[in-house]
Amino acid sequence: MAFQFGRFMAVALVGGLLAGCEATPTTGGGMVSDGLNRNVLIQNRSGTTIYRFYGSNVGTNSWEEDILGANVLPNGQSIMIDFDDGTGYCDFDFKIEFIDGSTVEDYGIDVCAIGTYTVYP
Repeated sequence: MAFQFGRFMAVALVGGLLAGCEATPTTGGGMVSDGLNRNVLIQNRSGTTIYRFYGSNVGTNSWEEDILGANVLPNGQSIMIDFDDGTGYCDFDFKIEFIDGSTVEDYGIDVCAIGTYTVYP
């Protein structure tokens, strides 16, 4: 199962980590076609269920929508997420909410360079 950000455009803020993967936001709301893979396998090894997962490019100052929607990600499970939101950003901030209400935030994740992101306890 893959989730895609394709429906919305985000606002600009901070640049990328790698020179070849710098933020290249569009002007006028156009889509960026840079050919970079932004698919990331999210693995839950936290010991508890992930209730909500937010991934927002570093150029926006909000968490956008919950990527899981009506779904959850139980411990030991994984899900493929396509972080291509059309802005050209590779760096994303993640916010993870667990079923018990606790949260973890991780910043500046280069989704163009990683293939897997594992949530540990």
